[in-house]
Amino acid sequence: MSKHKYKNILLTGAAGALGEQLRETLSKECVLLRISDRVDLKKKFKNEQVELADLSSQEAMLNLTKDIDCVVHMGGQSIEGSWDNVLNSNITGMYNLYEACRKNKIKRVIWASSVHTVGFYPRSEVIDTKAMPRPDSNYGLSKVFGESLAQYYWDKYKLETVSVRIYSCVAEPKDHRMLSTWLSYDDLRNLMVTCMNSSNVQHSVIFGVSNNDSLLIDNKFANHIGYKPKDNAENYRKKLDEKLGFVDSQDPLVTTHGGYFASAGHFDDN
Repeated sequence: MSKHKYKNILLTGAAGALGEQLRETLSKECVLLRISDRVDLKKKFKNEQVELADLSSQEAMLNLTKDIDCVVHMGGQSIEGSWDNVLNSNITGMYNLYEACRKNKIKRVIWASSVHTVGFYPRSEVIDTKAMPRPDSNYGLSKVFGESLAQYYWDKYKLETVSVRIYSCVAEPKDHRMLSTWLSYDDLRNLMVTCMNSSNVQHSVIFGVSNNDSLLIDNKFANHIGYKPKDNAENYRKKLDEKLGFVDSQDPLVTTHGGYFASAGHFDDN
């Protein structure tokens, strides 16, 4: 019996900030870790296999997912952008990925959805994963599409997915909003491995946040995954207060889950 649940894992977006954080951890969870991005990558771990690929190419996605058992999808547009960019990367690209996974009989996808699927909920409202989407941007809209796509591919084709709504994944909280939204790098790694090893996920949506005292979310409908975050943004509150002063409760940064994404104008008007 192999000690790895999945023999071959694909990590997309491996050159990005979060992809970079996951490489070493994922390399220990499989025999082969195929890493991919649109830009050149250097192999760092002995079982890594480097592939350049663009999500907008169906053929590239078919080749990329060949002989893969599980996909950790961190690729695509990671911030707000023009509709064309978001469409190519996060909508067409997501469809191409799922079609390739279906054709290549991949068992499970774990991917980076976002807070921005629900960014217009007021900060005063603690939400669970059954809350209706309230996207705050082109980017947020594309992630709502991704979650719907994942549900469709589970219902129709029995391709399992965990949609991880990442809130603020950085080394340490940078502002007062992140005292509620922070996901530490250690908790990110723990979350991804937990999602991989969880026995039956069907299509699950889980909020990617650390064990912060100040929380905007309730993960009760994802308890079956078994994610137990350890880090707490509260440890940074004093440092942030000293550096930034106290934040006005009417500042758009802290009035909604999505922060400035919700208060910004339409990106394509810029």
